[in-house]
Amino acid sequence: MKKAVVIGGGITGLSAMYYLQKLNLQENLDLELVLIEREAELGGKIKTAVDNEFIMEVGADSIVARHASVMPLIEDLGLKGRVVYNGTGISYLYANNVLHAIPKDTVFGIPMNREALFSSTLVSEEGKQAALKDFDSVNESFTRDSSIGEFLEAFLGKELVENQIAPVLSGVYSGNLHELTLASTLPYLVDYKNKYGSIIKGFEANKEFFQGAANKKFISFDQGMQVLIDEMESKLDHVRIVKGIGTKSVKRDGECYLVELEDGEAIEADFVILATPHQIAQQLLGIAELDAEFDQFLNSSLISVYLGFDIPDERLPEDGTGFIVSQESDLHCNACTWTSRKWSHTSKNHKLLVRLFYKSSHPSYGMLKDLSEEELAKVAMEDVRKSLGIEEEPLTIEVTGWKSLMPNYHMQHKTAISALELKMEKMVPGVKLAGSSYFGVGIGACIQNGADLAKIITNQLVDVEES
Repeated sequence: MKKAVVIGGGITGLSAMYYLQKLNLQENLDLELVLIEREAELGGKIKTAVDNEFIMEVGADSIVARHASVMPLIEDLGLKGRVVYNGTGISYLYANNVLHAIPKDTVFGIPMNREALFSSTLVSEEGKQAALKDFDSVNESFTRDSSIGEFLEAFLGKELVENQIAPVLSGVYSGNLHELTLASTLPYLVDYKNKYGSIIKGFEANKEFFQGAANKKFISFDQGMQVLIDEMESKLDHVRIVKGIGTKSVKRDGECYLVELEDGEAIEADFVILATPHQIAQQLLGIAELDAEFDQFLNSSLISVYLGFDIPDERLPEDGTGFIVSQESDLHCNACTWTSRKWSHTSKNHKLLVRLFYKSSHPSYGMLKDLSEEELAKVAMEDVRKSLGIEEEPLTIEVTGWKSLMPNYHMQHKTAISALELKMEKMVPGVKLAGSSYFGVGIGACIQNGADLAKIITNQLVDVEES
């Protein structure tokens, strides 16, 4: 009997094991399955905290609905009836200590037409005129492997990018735009420029797609994201699940691999999926020849603070769902989601729940990272007072820190992955890397990654049987 071990019980590891179990039964592979998670509960960065009034996500608060991997899994799990969709509304940018509405017809702050460009209060008349060169300029050198920051500035001008686009995109992708490629962010931008002669014209031609995507773009569940994790775990009835025990090492042992746990147990496996952050995978393998590639992967840090108030969320600006903060401001946070407005299920009585994000990219993070939860809550309350004018004390506070656990893709990211996988195929061919450190930071990408690896292992076993 062959054995497959998945190390890491986050959404990628769970997805890999869920689809391995499914294919194991469909193909009669007689494959023994083991899932190992060092924490007491599965879910990784997905965890829901609940009190008498509020539902709060410790990690990711939603899933991009249109990713091809998402709805098939939800339907397979029987969760379609528990899905909830995001409320839509205006996003704001906090700049010069004032909330500015980001123009309606924009995508990541990029205008979809001339009207959206000229309606912005974040860009001067001179900056708007500079952006018009997008309609007349020609792309002669940029490809998907180019810096998205350099690409956007070349055609839309420095002011529009710095004042309106960069705060939004940097908030989503947790990095400097000049160090992120088009391929790892918005690859279709270069296609629009080449096909339509203009980024803005490209968006205008595809306006219906983006406007349709804006509605019901994100999904969660009626009792929070934990619903997905709990349902996936409950379905793994042909899997041995080991929780609360860490893994010490993964070593090659002839044609197999020895997975040594911290309690002394050693599990022999034919396949190992490392669904862990890259630094943990590097440590478990302990192969010096792989360090040069592993060391190229970068992580950033994040602190999340929820504040729940005994006031109605109607106190917030009409039709708003949150704001992003420009680099030139008196706030310490990078962004603030008006959670009770965006997700009606998160407050039983429609009281105000907001979530503030503090990222290591912010100049204040060096000061914030060593503060206690009580001190961080005070910083968050001051940010809410300045930005939203709320003076009341919160009913509920939830503080979570993710230290060096947020993948930060850069210009060399794709090259580093390719080189690492080539080396591993020679040295440890039965060990596969998985997760957001490598193949996409969204939950949809993680689900797809797990499903793909399950299929790869299944195909290898079927090919062996047939030969």
